Amino acid sequence: MTGKIPQHFIDDLLARADIVELVDSRVKLRKTGKNYSACCPFHDEKTPSFTVSPDKQFYYCFGCGANGNAIGFLMEYDRLPFPEAVEKLAATRGLEVPREQLAPGQEKRQKESQSLYQLTEKAADYYREQLRNHPAAGNAVAYLRNRGLSGEIARDFGIGLAPPGWDNLLNALADNPEKADQLELAGLAIRRQDSDGNTKPNSRHHYDRFRNRIIFPIRDQRGRAIAFGGRVLGDEKPKYLNSPETPIFHKSRELYGLWEARQANRNLERLIVVEGYMDVVALAQFDIRCAVATLGTACGEDHIQLAFRHTSELLFCFDGDRAGRAAARRALESALPQMQDGRSLRFLLLPEGEDPDTLVRQLGGERFQQLMEEQALPLEDFLFDLLSEDINLQTMDGRARLSKSAAPLLDLLPEGVYRQLMFQQLASRTGLDKETLQEIIRAEKIRNTHTQRAQPTIASTEGKIPPDANHESLHRTPPEPWPREKEAYLATEASPQAAANSRRSGQYRLPPERMLIALLLHHPQLAAQIETLEYFRASNDPNLTLFSQLVELLQTRPEYNLNQLLGYWRAHHGAESCDTLAKLAASQLVSGVRQLAQGDCNLEYDPQTEFSDCLQRLEESANKQRKRNLLAQLKSGAQLSQEEQLALLANWRRKDN
Repeated sequence: MTGKIPQHFIDDLLARADIVELVDSRVKLRKTGKNYSACCPFHDEKTPSFTVSPDKQFYYCFGCGANGNAIGFLMEYDRLPFPEAVEKLAATRGLEVPREQLAPGQEKRQKESQSLYQLTEKAADYYREQLRNHPAAGNAVAYLRNRGLSGEIARDFGIGLAPPGWDNLLNALADNPEKADQLELAGLAIRRQDSDGNTKPNSRHHYDRFRNRIIFPIRDQRGRAIAFGGRVLGDEKPKYLNSPETPIFHKSRELYGLWEARQANRNLERLIVVEGYMDVVALAQFDIRCAVATLGTACGEDHIQLAFRHTSELLFCFDGDRAGRAAARRALESALPQMQDGRSLRFLLLPEGEDPDTLVRQLGGERFQQLMEEQALPLEDFLFDLLSEDINLQTMDGRARLSKSAAPLLDLLPEGVYRQLMFQQLASRTGLDKETLQEIIRAEKIRNTHTQRAQPTIASTEGKIPPDANHESLHRTPPEPWPREKEAYLATEASPQAAANSRRSGQYRLPPERMLIALLLHHPQLAAQIETLEYFRASNDPNLTLFSQLVELLQTRPEYNLNQLLGYWRAHHGAESCDTLAKLAASQLVSGVRQLAQGDCNLEYDPQTEFSDCLQRLEESANKQRKRNLLAQLKSGAQLSQEEQLALLANWRRKDN
């Protein structure tokens, strides 16, 4: 059984590959100065904004943000998983891909997973064959036709049939007890129990999990069937039945229909999140090929992260009943920590008694699309409308209740322009200024450090406000780089003095946390100047965590250039984190007003000076935060230690001087 591809081979492969040659074989490039350009293959455009750099050996689109190295391009353009992309690129160089030897435990788990993948694929083939040829298939075909589904949609989604009977799949795929055990492990068979509740030991006492049901295969991002959902054809309960968790299937990490949506759309402008399998396939039948569904569980942060890896806009379309509204609430709560600048979230609650499946068949695809465009509420409107239910905002008490329920939730938003605008919106609705809202957040956090630490919910009575330390929402994927205009705005918010200096010099800079990362990407030798990473590792700021990881890598491998670094990062930290680095690498570190308008080259700057200045600004910010924390403790009536009192006194003295 093969193991991981060695990192040294990936580095060597990227060093040998010519990204210009690779991209040009698929997208015709035109030389423009030092680089090459073309219309982006990942979104529709008339003016070329897609650039390939032969020096840095990576591509970047200034229109949609697509970026990466040669392996990344193959993954996106040819829609290949990472290992297959490496194999394909190696083949162009006449190289054979080596594999690392796995530890015995790893090799056993990999063999088990590979065996389960093969088994679930065989099961998917079996179910499809039964829908075509089984004597009892007539009822299933009639049901699908009555729901308006065509043979083409049934084929694209791999819809099948589990025929009536207790052991059809077992007879087809399990000719011995070991195979029956594998079917059980894959979630496709259940072992009978005797009258005492003990499981029976041989294959004759297994039975099929799915019986007399229409089968919807659940595919992973590589298109492999990893689990199944079944819709009953008779009167049995439950109406819908899903595979249980298995070694290859975790329902909190998968979205039904995502693979099919990616196959139907080279550029996914949006994903529509619905509640059921039939909602997904019914929308596809009306040429809305971008719907996905969670798998019998609430939409969580993992689902949101997965969806945002493939698009920047999500639209939640749920039933208008009580369950649908509750599902929308949970989705909103999960989405807040993921709302980086440039991402969009909207909500459409359908009339009670309707779901996407029934409504699209009544209205047709075009009118349903129009309904989404006209009536879906953006996150900010949906959130404030939801929180304002049963609150009279004309009274001081009502505004106070809104501020106490909304401010801690907005605090879950990552740093960025969107967060600033949301707090401004809350301020306008309550009449409170930004500083007062921040005080409310701090007071609630302090109060809850002495009580149960829990995730907040939309309904203020359903949970506690999260503490600022060790909360899982603070350990987020680093936010996307902001456009330079937004960066300038945030720099102004964070440091009035820095903003004044920027106005005088006519220059804009990235915020210091992101500037440190960008400087390392452009000047890796700066990593040697960091003597200890303790402060950065302990920080709750995802940018500083990313910075510490980057420093650690560059101190270990100082010979890495940008191309090798990105290749390593994609292999070890995933595509999303690698995209963040690539976009920062393509950004201008210091830009003048004239260059900002014309999209021209950077102004001259001193890397060492910029690096030292960023570190100093972070230290000053940390000192200010320390002072604010100590003051908050005093306000809450907490007793300060002698050391804390001296630290607070030292801060006041520095301010007086």
